[in-house]
Amino acid sequence: MTTIQVGTDVGNKVAQTLAMNMNDEQHLVSLAQKGDMSAFGQLVDQHSLYVYNLALRLVKQPEEAEDMAQEAFLKAWRGLGTFRADAKFSTWLYRIVTNVCYNRLPRLQRDLANLPIDEGAMSMPDNEQNVDDSYLLLERNANLHQAIEELPDSYQLLISLRHLQEMSYNEIADVTDMPLGTVKTGIFRARKLLRETIQHYEHV
Repeated sequence: MTTIQVGTDVGNKVAQTLAMNMNDEQHLVSLAQKGDMSAFGQLVDQHSLYVYNLALRLVKQPEEAEDMAQEAFLKAWRGLGTFRADAKFSTWLYRIVTNVCYNRLPRLQRDLANLPIDEGAMSMPDNEQNVDDSYLLLERNANLHQAIEELPDSYQLLISLRHLQEMSYNEIADVTDMPLGTVKTGIFRARKLLRETIQHYEHV
């Protein structure tokens, strides 16, 4: 597997860009908290596709997913006063989205809560990226979406947050209101199922 090294100058520029984007978002949140609906509209524009896609992956129906996304953003607007300036807006927003999903799909939260901890998953570092993960990169595997669709809903949620939204394990635990061990176990098992499914597709 080829390792790509990022030069110091490039790495610094990327870090600066991310910092600028974060500052811009924090500024928009601050304005929205003061009642600026235009600023909140920009936040909606930035996150609407991700919110909709997460809902769609779980409920499968575009109209219901759109309704859930609208509900999530309405809750976010009404709850902006509770948002802490030191928090990450996307994590806070996805917690709201996940709660909307829990309300529409009560079994989703139950299935996550009932996952027995897998000791093999507990040693996964948060920044691990290995050969197995190549199966989960969309640009490398045309069968990814179909394979994810075949996962249980609870695994779909975790995989979407981890690999499509690029959240850390701790962020996912915060978003789903689940213990870190449960999150790691779910992702560990979901990856295993994805690998098996994709390998099956490749040999059909």
